[in-house]
Amino acid sequence: MLGNKVALVTGAAQGIGREIALVFAREGANLALFDCDLAMLEKVASEARALGRTAAAMAVDVRDSAQTLAGVNKIIDSFKQIDILVNNAGITRDNFFLRMQEADWDAVISVNLTGTFNMIKAVAKPMLKRRAGAIINIASIIGLIGNAGQANYAASKAGIIGLTKSVARELASRGITANAIAPGFIRTRMTEGLPEEIKKKMLESIPLGRFGEPADVAHVALFLASDLAKYITGQVIVVDGGMVM
Repeated sequence: MLGNKVALVTGAAQGIGREIALVFAREGANLALFDCDLAMLEKVASEARALGRTAAAMAVDVRDSAQTLAGVNKIIDSFKQIDILVNNAGITRDNFFLRMQEADWDAVISVNLTGTFNMIKAVAKPMLKRRAGAIINIASIIGLIGNAGQANYAASKAGIIGLTKSVARELASRGITANAIAPGFIRTRMTEGLPEEIKKKMLESIPLGRFGEPADVAHVALFLASDLAKYITGQVIVVDGGMVM
């Protein structure tokens, strides 16, 4: 589905980002992988190479606009194009609103929202020149419904949804799509660290009766990245087992 395409995935060292990268590689895409954990990222790149793909791993802090632009320029020099951008890099710093430190607010907003903005801005120019491209932003159902103890995370993910819709309107005339995926409770290292009582309560709210897997998100990303979705833009696709209806 992605033969001869180049996909840039942020936060690709583990979890959802890793799964998206490898699903894309299995479908023919060559990969540019960004993360702060270069050691883990190199393992993902090696897995992609074992599938016969070209893969470049780079330590990039998406909060830094200069780093993101430099990283994108290196990818363009090497691959000559970027067809797909997946903004997956994200963090949490949970606490109740009244106890939340300013540093925890700033950290989550800067990685999740500003990082997404920086990456889109860096990739937009080469996509505009080619008059083609697919931008996929990983949001969250928390950006749609909020969650106690996650005011910073909810704000960042809601911001990603608004950013996605605005970018979709600005870039549509050049054949570039921009969509968001809003996962629910997906099994990753981040979510596995939650207390059992919270996980039990969340499971009870999922009509399909199970937690999601990274592959559930990756398959939606594959669809949005492919030519099957070339007439879809500005949308938010919820992947949550029915939690939010």
